[in-house]
Amino acid sequence: MTEEKLGIFEKYLTLWIAACIALGLLLGRFLPSFGQYLDSLKFAQLSIPIGICLFFMMYPTVVGIAFSDVKKAARKPKPMLLTIIANWVIAPPIMTLYANLILQGNPQFIAGVILLGMSPCTAMVMWWIMLAKGDLAQGLINTAVNALLMLALYAPLSAFYLGVSGIPVPWNLIAMSVIFFIALPVSLGAISRQLLIGRKGKDWFDSIYLEGVRKISIIALLITLIVMFSFQGEIILNDPFLVAYLAAPNLLHYVTMITITYSVSWLSNWDYPTSIDTTLIGSSSHFEVAIAVATTLYGLNSGAALATVIGPLMEVPLMLSLVKFGLRTRHLFPRKKGLGKSYSFL
Repeated sequence: MTEEKLGIFEKYLTLWIAACIALGLLLGRFLPSFGQYLDSLKFAQLSIPIGICLFFMMYPTVVGIAFSDVKKAARKPKPMLLTIIANWVIAPPIMTLYANLILQGNPQFIAGVILLGMSPCTAMVMWWIMLAKGDLAQGLINTAVNALLMLALYAPLSAFYLGVSGIPVPWNLIAMSVIFFIALPVSLGAISRQLLIGRKGKDWFDSIYLEGVRKISIIALLITLIVMFSFQGEIILNDPFLVAYLAAPNLLHYVTMITITYSVSWLSNWDYPTSIDTTLIGSSSHFEVAIAVATTLYGLNSGAALATVIGPLMEVPLMLSLVKFGLRTRHLFPRKKGLGKSYSFL
């Protein structure tokens, strides 16, 4: 897609994102009851407003995936293995290290940041993959596998790195995430894709329908930002130094995970769509799960709960930056033959 073909949403997306973040912060600061009311609307510990918006971000990313693409992606296990290693072997100790080094003397802040490092993203990451022109079929499979692994790995790993026992697993929240952000949009996407192509044809589906629903996904993202930032606008604007303090280990964690996954993908000589998939999935986090566990363990107004909230507020600009970085460097993938060895780490 060339710059001339971009619509007003796509062309000025960074500007819209910045404006919506600012609007959310101002609402949270000067109309805190608005954010408090929206934050109170929950089902099975999932924010209903954010859940609806995330669904409308997820559906447009999966409706364009053909079943043949999914079957083809399933034959590439190495990228999936890299995301599993990144999320469950590398990320937890790295986040624990950064949290303990930077947040010394603040055990609840440390706990909240560690909980963020334990939870791979299962919803918004697909939208970033679409925006970065990644492999949506591969991304869907990798995201689904990591979401299911949360059921088995989140509690024992969190207990180990936090050094406490009896970590509560938000089963309802994880199950809702898998159903609402993976199973439901994938099922609806497959059904609507088959019906619409059968009735209207592939050209109409690609040029009219997909373009339309992707604009809806951008609107859903912008509404998500307003809602999400309104939750904590008052705290962020009143105490920006605390926000920067809590953001520091998260920022280092993102940079480290992006460097590892992108470098391994490049050295393994994978193509760009596969490489950006593994990088986005291996560096993002499922903030709803972290917030739910921190609130259950330490209380709603605890330092741990506050620390888990800072993560998603940082993740949006960071993931947008990663998307732009990926698009600017995609010409480097795969590595050209004859320039040295291709390393196989997996």
